[in-house]
Amino acid sequence: MIVAMTDTTAYRTPYREYAAAIYELHEADLPVIQARIAEWLGVSRPSVSEMVHRMASDGLVAIDDEINLTDDGLHLAEVVVRRHRLAERFLTEVLSMPWVKVHQEAEVWEHAISDDVEKAMWDKLDDPKTCPHGNPIPGAGYRPPPVEPLSDLAGRTAVVERISEELELDDEIMNFLDVNGIRPGARVETVARTPDGILTIRVDDDAQVGLSTFIADRVYSAK
Repeated sequence: MIVAMTDTTAYRTPYREYAAAIYELHEADLPVIQARIAEWLGVSRPSVSEMVHRMASDGLVAIDDEINLTDDGLHLAEVVVRRHRLAERFLTEVLSMPWVKVHQEAEVWEHAISDDVEKAMWDKLDDPKTCPHGNPIPGAGYRPPPVEPLSDLAGRTAVVERISEELELDDEIMNFLDVNGIRPGARVETVARTPDGILTIRVDDDAQVGLSTFIADRVYSAK
């Protein structure tokens, strides 16, 4: 069951961007350190340091070898990520916007979604489990299958499960994936790998596509 979040100071401040970034880094099984957060958000490391320490003072994160969300921080992150991914589904399914474009639009929408609007979107979309890119919607009660990056795929056919949020930030890469049919549900198999890491895959028993290591590490198939 979805637990609504009433408006709070934390939700209305930049904390939400940082909470979501920390959540998504954990989701991608990447080290949650200040340098990674800076890279993910496209901000300076001093800015990240200042914000993370403010969040720690307000009880949203705990800082150790890595940065971890507290219960309050996790709740904030789940609300932000849920509304973003619901917005992506609404934009694609109800407004028929291109799959490639919905991430940026959802970045705008998520700021204006209230508890009531969130519930209405949830009902309209008939209990969605993932965003259009395959990433689980927090609170949906969906447990995704174990996944591995396409870069680890060797000698077998697999089904694309999800596209990393990190790739969604790049319109050019998302357009490339879209044009070549590399979307959740596509069947892929490895064909070749060059010494410098370029992976060639066959998509849906049809076209062959070359993927850089950066992309192949961030597109996931079910194990």
